[in-house]
Amino acid sequence: MTSMMSRLVACVALLGLVGCEAGAPPGGANDMHRLNIGGGQVDQSDGKTFVAAEVTGALNSGSIDQIFGSNDPAIYQSYVEGPISVSRPVSKGSYSLTLHFAEPDDAVKAGDRVFAVAVEESQLLEELDVVLFRDGRARSALTVTLPNIVVTDGTLDVRLVPVKGQPILGALEVEPARLLGEPDPSKMVWEDNFDYPELDLSSWNVERWEPRRVNDEDQAYTDREENLRIDDGRLIIEAHRQVIKGASTYTSARITTHGKVDIQYGRIDVRARLPKGQGTWPAIWMLPSDPFRYASNCSDGERWQGVANCDAWPNSGEIDIMEHVGYQMNHVHATVHTKAGYWVNWEQRKGRIVAAPVDQSFNDYSLVWGPERIDAYMNGTHYFRYQKPIGADWTSWPFDHPFHLVLNVAIGGAWGRAGGPIDNSIFPVRMEIEHVRVYRHDGNRPPEVQQKVAGGSW
Repeated sequence: MTSMMSRLVACVALLGLVGCEAGAPPGGANDMHRLNIGGGQVDQSDGKTFVAAEVTGALNSGSIDQIFGSNDPAIYQSYVEGPISVSRPVSKGSYSLTLHFAEPDDAVKAGDRVFAVAVEESQLLEELDVVLFRDGRARSALTVTLPNIVVTDGTLDVRLVPVKGQPILGALEVEPARLLGEPDPSKMVWEDNFDYPELDLSSWNVERWEPRRVNDEDQAYTDREENLRIDDGRLIIEAHRQVIKGASTYTSARITTHGKVDIQYGRIDVRARLPKGQGTWPAIWMLPSDPFRYASNCSDGERWQGVANCDAWPNSGEIDIMEHVGYQMNHVHATVHTKAGYWVNWEQRKGRIVAAPVDQSFNDYSLVWGPERIDAYMNGTHYFRYQKPIGADWTSWPFDHPFHLVLNVAIGGAWGRAGGPIDNSIFPVRMEIEHVRVYRHDGNRPPEVQQKVAGGSW
């Protein structure tokens, strides 16, 4: 199948979770540890159970009354503070480590509490700043996943090393490496391998925007070849800087599948290499194809993105498969935004994975979206889950209708400049995409997600 299939697809409705976790674990159940540090046992809504645990090196312990940004706040409410060490017996093999934090003190600002994370005597994070990593907010849930940890001696050792102030820790998870399996090729419903000389406009829309339209982003989006092109079987989105009358101006590109490939449920795989440099903000993400589905003060035909008096966003939802900001290289983020949980109320749900150099090689960014949960992966390693809350209405689960893909490279903006000014020495910079693929499950499709495709039903 080639991108030619895109000409056949008007709207793809997908049901169920596609793919499976493949690869035998290094050992048995004893190799999985979920520890609630300083607290009691916690049974989470996503089915995970954290057991009470103590650690070495704790100087203080405490609790936080209210946690923002998590469906399961209990593991963030108890914490310990100090030069913490955790050791757990495991079989030889490869593991992922997920750490859970929340800053307990509203007076602590970014830069006040910084520590390193060492695993198996290797320093995997030089400076972990809970407040900075959680967008400047205390009492907000922060999750950091470290993949590909190799244990050769039968013990997994984790140390939090003070850099400034004392480390804190709420909970941790140790799991044998179980990568997202290869999808069944027969369940692919659309792909673009960018094997045409020009962008396939039967699948993609090219957006043209002025600077500052959303997120205070500095770039303009254009359809110029220097910003958007196919080169040697890859999609190139390239940002440029120009100096006009002594001032820097930036251009880049943003494309969507809105109205051409609209997706509801399934698996999405995107293989990409990201740009490097402070001020870059590439994204692979999804927006609602009917943005007014849950809007209360604006309607079809009105401009809605970047409009303060239109609540189509966040009411109708947003799914971020991959975001990356250049001032924190190799930190990849997945997030969902809803009316009940978005940045204005500090309740957005998000995960972070710190992995291989994202600018030096191509990596796989995957989303598995079903009627009850959303999961994000990088190179097959799971690092984010949003479970549909029990009794949820549209305010916390607007993900019951079709969305479309968005690919773009922003420059600056509120998040891109959060680590400092744009580094003007980096330009031009590019995101390269090798392929985009969408898969569905062949299970029963309820009537509410039946969709039409060109030429008939599927």
